[in-house]
Amino acid sequence: MENKVYFVGIGGIGMANLARYYMQRGATVAGYDRTPSELTHALEKEGADVTYDDDTQTIPEVMRCPGDTLVVYTPAIPEDNHILTYFRDGGFTVIKRAALLGRITGHSEAICVAGSHGKTTTSSMIAHILYSGSVGCNAFLGGILRNYDSNLLLTPGCRHSVIEADEYDRSFHHLSPHIAVVTSTDPDHLDIYGDEAGYLEGFAHFTSLIRPGGYLLLHTGLKLHPRTGPGVTTLTYSGSDPEALYHAENIRHTPGHLYFDFVGPDGLRIDSIELGVPVKINVDNATGAIAASLLAGATPEECRRGIATFQGPKRRFEIWLRPEDYPGGNGTVLIDDYAHSPAEIEASIKGVKALYPGHRLTVVFQPHLYTRTRDFAPEFARALSHADRTILCEIYPARELPIPGVTSEIILQGVEAPEKQLILRKDLLNYVKNTNFDILMTLGAADLNVLLPDIKRILLEKEY
Repeated sequence: MENKVYFVGIGGIGMANLARYYMQRGATVAGYDRTPSELTHALEKEGADVTYDDDTQTIPEVMRCPGDTLVVYTPAIPEDNHILTYFRDGGFTVIKRAALLGRITGHSEAICVAGSHGKTTTSSMIAHILYSGSVGCNAFLGGILRNYDSNLLLTPGCRHSVIEADEYDRSFHHLSPHIAVVTSTDPDHLDIYGDEAGYLEGFAHFTSLIRPGGYLLLHTGLKLHPRTGPGVTTLTYSGSDPEALYHAENIRHTPGHLYFDFVGPDGLRIDSIELGVPVKINVDNATGAIAASLLAGATPEECRRGIATFQGPKRRFEIWLRPEDYPGGNGTVLIDDYAHSPAEIEASIKGVKALYPGHRLTVVFQPHLYTRTRDFAPEFARALSHADRTILCEIYPARELPIPGVTSEIILQGVEAPEKQLILRKDLLNYVKNTNFDILMTLGAADLNVLLPDIKRILLEKEY
């Protein structure tokens, strides 16, 4: 194993778990990221040497020898990055994050979860069930699990790994699944795949990488035509479709709680499972997670306990405030969700309305990426129309340059919610101060979450 690793883009959620993996094995770890974050500060406390200046002079002296330093980068890093260029021109071994993840997990019984939405929660559920039970796992996840305050779980000597299989830049093509789970294939990343057919082909290739004797767990109703090899068993799951081999039934709510019964093959049932993150879309995710965990050797009781105690990844339907958190026991519900595709947004909004029936929902959404906004503006508008009040902030560009004519306005004009408006992100806190809410939910893969501590403080200071 390499004992010196430099990560270009170390603050990315997927890069951070690999940095932690190497640090926990005693390697020297350093890296660059554009901006400080809660995640980079955590890595620094754990021993990583992190710089925020794209300056080759900041590279530690101990990592200037090509013969003993591995360099890992994320595709989000621009090609003209000075630090990445230094390593490439200097004869260092430079590989993508996905290739390193494939190398680390290649000899394990890998459980790989892919999908345009649902993959973070489903992979996290599987990891929690196995890690907290008798099977154990090494997990490389795309979200910080609230149960562990980490996106890396390690069980010494364990043969199972759980991996969030990211389709961006075809990263999941570096993996070798024993169990592959496909949660959804709604088109995304068309800047990479070109069109829906190209996107589906990317997933079909992923299914071809399942090892002989392995399993494909496929959500029902997808357009995907799997391309599995010999000896691979395809199984279906769904949170609602009774025709699926693994499915949920008898879904019921009590205020703030959700329960369901799990049905599997050969008369298998797990009745009255309480969902730790009680939003209906997570019944789908939990059904897939239980099926994968059972295939990996978990017991039905471990699955029941794991789903009930699962607190979710940060930013996945994360409830920041409940009515009972206020001095008078009656205040605004505050929820943050990473939902950033139209299907995710619609499911999240409908889930909140089912959890808190009769309450008025205000959604604040910041679109992520100009290309995604351009490609799916009508779909975003339809999804956001399910809210009672829709607020749109300006587009978060991430790795992209602006596209002429592409703004949040092209989404807003199609929204049919009773109330809708554009508000600049910088003005959002002032808006919260001067507005009353039943339920306030922030949505998207951008950085509205940075404002949540201040939003929480403002809401708690209000009179209810």
